[in-house]
Amino acid sequence: MGSKSAFANIIIPQKKSVLGVALVGLGYYSRDLLAPALQRTKHCKLSGIVTGSPEKIPVWQKSYGIKDANVYNYENMSGIANNQDIDVIYIVLPTGLHAEYAIKAANTGKHVWCEKPMARTVQECQNIIVACNKNKVKLSIGYRMQHEPNTQTIIKWATTKPYGKIIDLKAEAGYYDGRSNHWKQKKAMGGGAMYDMGVYPVNAVRYSTAEEPKAVISARHETSRPEIYTEVDETTYFSLEFPSGAIARCQTSFGKGLNELRINCESGWYELIPFQSYSGIRGKTSDDKLLNKVVPNQQAKQMDDDALAIINNTDVLVPGEDGLRDIRVVEAVYKSAASKKRVKI
Repeated sequence: MGSKSAFANIIIPQKKSVLGVALVGLGYYSRDLLAPALQRTKHCKLSGIVTGSPEKIPVWQKSYGIKDANVYNYENMSGIANNQDIDVIYIVLPTGLHAEYAIKAANTGKHVWCEKPMARTVQECQNIIVACNKNKVKLSIGYRMQHEPNTQTIIKWATTKPYGKIIDLKAEAGYYDGRSNHWKQKKAMGGGAMYDMGVYPVNAVRYSTAEEPKAVISARHETSRPEIYTEVDETTYFSLEFPSGAIARCQTSFGKGLNELRINCESGWYELIPFQSYSGIRGKTSDDKLLNKVVPNQQAKQMDDDALAIINNTDVLVPGEDGLRDIRVVEAVYKSAASKKRVKI
């Protein structure tokens, strides 16, 4: 009989089909949207939490059965590096903290998902990308709309141009925020309508044209509540010019409801109203086609898509470079508003 193979006792790890996700920051979006969505995913599960609020821990453990060993705070989250239950760290913090904690997450060797907007500055975005590349982990930005089927039709039409060349676009996103002392009203935390909601129209006009804007034609800020919006913009209007000649007219606000994307072309038009709600994305075209595909849960689809990219080692749908390009535009919008001049991007 031949000798026993030297490799007989080596255990080859099986490829996971379900990834453990740790949520960093347990505010509204994690509590009311991501955690429930994780119960509806096929390829993810809520395995861990990172929080600076000890009183939240028993509530989350009771609701989701999270083990004591999978509960972290902001000081000890580096310990996730040795936790086999956690494959992905999802940053769901105020924008001003994204870069710091996305880099900490990358340094654990776990894959990184980061909510939008990616960070406050292009430099911060680049730092996150570098950290993820250095640690050989995937980075995905939480632009759930690019995972939504009606939006994906708009993205496809940017290339196929069924209604001819795009002439101009309108993209508007906003809501009335009645709060008077929130991080979104603080500059150091990455507050302001342009960061929070403004990236929706910026991202939308980019994916609707499949082009990068070459200039901010003009931009201006307005506020109806100067006693609250002392540091950041409540409402911002801005226009962008694209290499093809297309012009995008955009608006974003914390002072009024806005939710429309319209693309006007040489031979017709198409639109989504609403275009960035958590559900019920609907649209139509100039020749009466309806854009009315339904996805049961946007966040669940986004996280499953991103998990499958990790499992199958394929490209993520919205990489860090996409988040960086939006912030490059946001920085130019602020520069244009301050100078009252056209700003090249």
